Amino acid sequence: MANIKSAKKRISVIDKKTARNRRIKNHLKTVLKDFEAALAEGNMETAGEKLKLAEKKLMQAASKGTIHKNTASRKVSRLTKQFNNAK
Repeated sequence: MANIKSAKKRISVIDKKTARNRRIKNHLKTVLKDFEAALAEGNMETAGEKLKLAEKKLMQAASKGTIHKNTASRKVSRLTKQFNNAK
């Protein structure tokens, strides 16, 4: 356990950041599952909406530093490709 005041503060800051990152990643997983479910059903209108939402959330996570920007771009590219192939 930390004895120095700054080390104790860093521990609490890290805990807050970890909780935020975990929340964001869980939300991303939910959004991506919703898109894949809509795509599997063949509902292109809903899938298009879910794709836009997924792209928005991925870019937000990248801008906050939760995931790397290249990872977000790669995922968006793959989702878009899936959507266009399903059309």
